[in-house]
Amino acid sequence: MLKIESKSKGAELTSIKLDGKEMLHQGEVWNRHAPILFPIVGRLKNDETIINGKIYHMGQHGFARDMEFKELEKNENKHEYVLESNSKTLEKFPFEFSLCVTHLVEGNTLTTKYRVLNKDKKQMIFGIGGHPAFICDYSSGRYKIEFEKQEDNIKFMSLSDGLVKKEEAPNILYKNLINLSKDSFINDAIIMKDIKSNKVYLKENERTILEFDFTGFPYLGLWAKVGAPFVCIEPWMNTADKVNTDGKLETKENIIKLERDEEFECSYSMLFFGTEEKNSIEQ
Repeated sequence: MLKIESKSKGAELTSIKLDGKEMLHQGEVWNRHAPILFPIVGRLKNDETIINGKIYHMGQHGFARDMEFKELEKNENKHEYVLESNSKTLEKFPFEFSLCVTHLVEGNTLTTKYRVLNKDKKQMIFGIGGHPAFICDYSSGRYKIEFEKQEDNIKFMSLSDGLVKKEEAPNILYKNLINLSKDSFINDAIIMKDIKSNKVYLKENERTILEFDFTGFPYLGLWAKVGAPFVCIEPWMNTADKVNTDGKLETKENIIKLERDEEFECSYSMLFFGTEEKNSIEQ
């Protein structure tokens, strides 16, 4: 049985337990668990962006993860929160909006859903993504990420001080796997695009720990603090600024645009496997 806990700050999951075993990083090394990335994903060049001709300042991954959400519903299987734009958000992001975050448990599957409503009179532009951290001693060399489909055209993005470089990073797939090691995150996150798969699997040797479904997200990131006992699997709708950005939020790759009263929804799901369960994931 899957049980979750969450908090109103950032509408963030703080615990995912499968049959009493904790699956989510508890903040010992990194002081977050599964933050939402909104209204930007990644870093802005010089921590600033231009919106409608005006410069706005915003830290990495935006502000939602550090804001207090209103609790809408909280029971054993559903936790739902909402963040409404306010004077503080308008200082950084000049749009009236509603951001709803829902965590839903069904059996051993946990789905996190984001719903954004543009309540402004003008077009709204934004980014969004997830950042859950799963307990995983990746430095041991026992862990790997396996892709659902054969990835012949996947691209790895190269970073410089958190910004996306023009040059691609080396392709680190081996037999459709990313083998995690102590050196995996020395050069920051692993960010991928042009992915055919809708799912990846986190495995310890041949045992599947979880199945991660990121259908609809064009980017997938992997990250951990060097040597930390967790790994983040991150579904993103867009990415950090490029090194040669013009600074305008509207020109970011895959930026989302919503007209007045329009809604945008996306979700990702995690299916957890117990230690005694047999699974049929083919090698």
